[in-house]
Amino acid sequence: MYKVLIQNVQYQMFEPEDLVKYGLIPEFVGRLPVISTLHELDQDALVRILQEPKNALVNQYKHLFEIDNVDLSFRKEALLEIAKQAIKRKTGARGLRSIIENILMNTMFELPNKDLEKVIIDENSVNSSSDPIKVFKTTDKKTSSGN
Repeated sequence: MYKVLIQNVQYQMFEPEDLVKYGLIPEFVGRLPVISTLHELDQDALVRILQEPKNALVNQYKHLFEIDNVDLSFRKEALLEIAKQAIKRKTGARGLRSIIENILMNTMFELPNKDLEKVIIDENSVNSSSDPIKVFKTTDKKTSSGN
């Protein structure tokens, strides 16, 4: 762990001269306007990316389902599992959309469905290829008394 911290400090103090020493030609290095280092996102950061921005993925998919009058909800455990899969695949935030797309693909093809009221994404639907939890509308059957 200590060695990793030392390497991160070295990368953060990177200068254009270091690129030239590495073997890049100065003309190319001069065309780089900004040199920055990036760190991998952790699980909490990926979950925040799923939920917090104005155009967050969770909100986008909720809106898509609202168009068909279906309520979509994600359980906290499901969001954590989605983030774990993105880390495992080493795709980071860019891979979150494809993971959610794979989870909801079959359900989205079934829409619009007038009997479907709510879809709940839980950790089981993320980990396995099982369908999300679907809640259907109940129909009240009223009988006439014949009066």
